Amino acid sequence: MPTTETNEHKALRAAVSALGKRHGRTYDREQLWSEAAKLGYLGVNLPEAYGGGGGGISELSIVLEELGAAGCPLLMMVVSPAICGTVIARFGTAAQKQEWLPGIADGTRTMAFGITEPDAGSNSHRITTTAHRDGTDWLLTGRKVFISGVDLADATLIVGRTEDSRTGRLKPCLFIVPRDAPGFTRRQIDMELQATEKQFELTLDDVRLPADALVGDEDAGLLQLFAGLNPERIMTAAFAIGMGRYALARAIEYARDRTVWDAPIGAHQAIAHPLAQAHIDLELARLMMQKAAYLYDAGDDVGAGEAANMAKYAAGEACVRAVDQSVHTLGGNGLTREFGLASLITAARVARIAPVSREMILNYVSHQTLGLPKSY
Repeated sequence: MPTTETNEHKALRAAVSALGKRHGRTYDREQLWSEAAKLGYLGVNLPEAYGGGGGGISELSIVLEELGAAGCPLLMMVVSPAICGTVIARFGTAAQKQEWLPGIADGTRTMAFGITEPDAGSNSHRITTTAHRDGTDWLLTGRKVFISGVDLADATLIVGRTEDSRTGRLKPCLFIVPRDAPGFTRRQIDMELQATEKQFELTLDDVRLPADALVGDEDAGLLQLFAGLNPERIMTAAFAIGMGRYALARAIEYARDRTVWDAPIGAHQAIAHPLAQAHIDLELARLMMQKAAYLYDAGDDVGAGEAANMAKYAAGEACVRAVDQSVHTLGGNGLTREFGLASLITAARVARIAPVSREMILNYVSHQTLGLPKSY
């Protein structure tokens, strides 16, 4: 993989950065979403045949990182073009691609992603949302929780399970569920974290779906599932790196100007060194994110899985430390609304928790990479 960015990537990064800075921290989500779509940024990873940019997760992660660094991240980019768009582009039928990809690419249609369940947590093997055939239709029943942006989405890509006729075991499958499907209801979760994209609990009560609601091959569920989860981890890393960069930039600006004694506080090593370390950590996390995106775009799903988990872990840790140090640099000002950092204290934790906890990533690396036995 290249160790430095191409000129095309540098140009994309500069252009998206300029867009983000025009909108800033007090951005209007709908306006930014619309403008980013018109400029081709939302569908940069989708096939050109369906109105996309023909790029990959490498390009899409640049878009999200730079918007985050400008203080205006678009969380639905993680869900709609990265997860759902990627899965449909790789495994959807010709009809599904034609129906969904052009709208996802130009921002006029969005799709949410539903995998997490109340009693399953990070264990996707305990998913109990099930689908069974009723004639040519599917009936889908179950519950999902902490699903982002369902109120904004035209449909939700639901991870369910079907019974293997040979073994009787349940296997994961993906279904497109329209937002107005009978039996498909949502309840907004009252979150302490204030964000534009809300979180929901979903209930599916014998939701009837046509046969063509199934995405891809019924017998290739795990492959298709992880085709979406790896981009999710990479994009979460981009989200975290962008947030960390935004916080760090505010702290650096403050440390350059704030003078209490004879010199700006940034001249003191107790202030300067932690900020320098935060910058190093973010840069290292970005390198792993770029590696993960490169491997994924190259078709190496196994290698991308390991790198994507590591990138998400590194970026989450770097983001939390960068935000914490940035707030600390500003002292009491770091907790005021004027400087816009205090809300990031909570938001930064998301990168450690979702879409998979840091402990589950350490479990993955322990037994997948190091070959150590499982404890679960």
